Amino acid sequence: TKGVTWVCEGDPEYGIEKNDKKDRGTEVILYINEENEEFLEEGRIEGLLQKYCKFLPTPIKFGTRTETITEGEGDEQTTTEVEVDNIINNTHPIWKKQPADLTDEDYRSFYSDLYPYSTPPMFWIHLNIDYPFNLTGILYFPKIGNSIEVQKNKIQLYSNQVYVTDDVKEIVPEFLTLLHGVIDSPDIPLNVSRSYLQADQNVKKITGYITRKVADKLNELFKNDRKGYEEKWADLGVFIKYGMISDEKFNDKAQKFVLLKNVDGEFFTLDEYRDKVKDAQTDKNDRVVYIYTNNAKEHDSLIQSAKNRGYDVLEMDNIIDNHFVQHLEHKLDKITFVRVDSETVDQLVQKDETVESVMSEDEQNKVKEVFEGITGGAGPMGASVVMKPMSPEDQPVTITRPEFMRRMKEMQAMQGLGMDAFPDSFNVVVNTNHPLIAGKLAAAGDAEDQKELAQYLYNLARLNHNMLKGAELTKFINKSLDFLK
Repeated sequence: TKGVTWVCEGDPEYGIEKNDKKDRGTEVILYINEENEEFLEEGRIEGLLQKYCKFLPTPIKFGTRTETITEGEGDEQTTTEVEVDNIINNTHPIWKKQPADLTDEDYRSFYSDLYPYSTPPMFWIHLNIDYPFNLTGILYFPKIGNSIEVQKNKIQLYSNQVYVTDDVKEIVPEFLTLLHGVIDSPDIPLNVSRSYLQADQNVKKITGYITRKVADKLNELFKNDRKGYEEKWADLGVFIKYGMISDEKFNDKAQKFVLLKNVDGEFFTLDEYRDKVKDAQTDKNDRVVYIYTNNAKEHDSLIQSAKNRGYDVLEMDNIIDNHFVQHLEHKLDKITFVRVDSETVDQLVQKDETVESVMSEDEQNKVKEVFEGITGGAGPMGASVVMKPMSPEDQPVTITRPEFMRRMKEMQAMQGLGMDAFPDSFNVVVNTNHPLIAGKLAAAGDAEDQKELAQYLYNLARLNHNMLKGAELTKFINKSLDFLK
């Protein structure tokens, strides 16, 4: 029987003719032009083989390598160097084996083989299903910390151990591309359009299966070892929140194992937290108010004031928490989130309560004019002065940032958009019942004395919110030292 020669020069046309080849097998002869001679270098060839043929089911020989064989013991021990075939591929990768036959060390070793020098993963999922579609693989959970930057090209797609691509965004939900690992399925159509993949029923089933397995694994970890799960939350939180925001089915399952953490380091499920705060933090509209901070150190005095009122404060400092807060408000019944600096402490949870001011309306207007003179009034970078009767125990001057405007500004910043539509404005709330306001400042006969005291109280409030910096901070410190002399 004659052989066949197939010839192509890289265009749609090709030629086929008979030849006199006597041996069985296929020879592939590639002709390289001068511009691509790098592909003839041994290191370049081995790199391509490692990428595309690393797990082919048939052994691939690429030259030879030297092995040292040791025989005998003690003084009679001898070593011999021999040349052996250099087999570059692993024909039996662990994703093709049964999980019961593998140890944790097998999984960690395979991860290290896939991603040399990477930090070991937290845990993993072994995928293995043959009906209604065929799919095997291993997905690893890396330590991603407080980052939502999608780790593209970290999940490798194979078809019967033949490498296909590391761009799997059309096959798995985007939040799962934060994971690492391997997926192997002959049922995923190759070399087809994005729209075809999105409409393919097998791809939809595979996507749903992987999402469900990930959710089941997380729920299992939460149920079996809650303490260990909480210890991993710093690396799991962003992934789970991102998944809840971007995938409806995952959101439904994650309601059971997503955690909220307060400033005291305590963790709660969604149901647990509602039960914890509903008595003290239900407002006049029957909504449960979740008070939070995105910077516990910067907001420390505000947090302490809230806790003194019996409130609990959540720590929401993940890069994705601005979106996650709005997601929970949309999904959960009758709850609202307010940042601890969005209102004065007495208005974080709004009640049907009124506090009378000890100052007359005329006195309040005069004090307001003094503060407007030093703050610049409302403007793109200015402040709106608000006169408000509060407890004498509360701060004399407080700075608040309206929740809605601040959220919009932060979301625009996260998306890389301009922020001109949401200027950096804030409210300067003057407590008309504080002795320094109602007594000392209102009673000061000299306008300069009033201005100096108002400026000092305003700067104290700015310092409390980390807004006093540079030359202004230096000036404030010097002024404070003068007061002590």
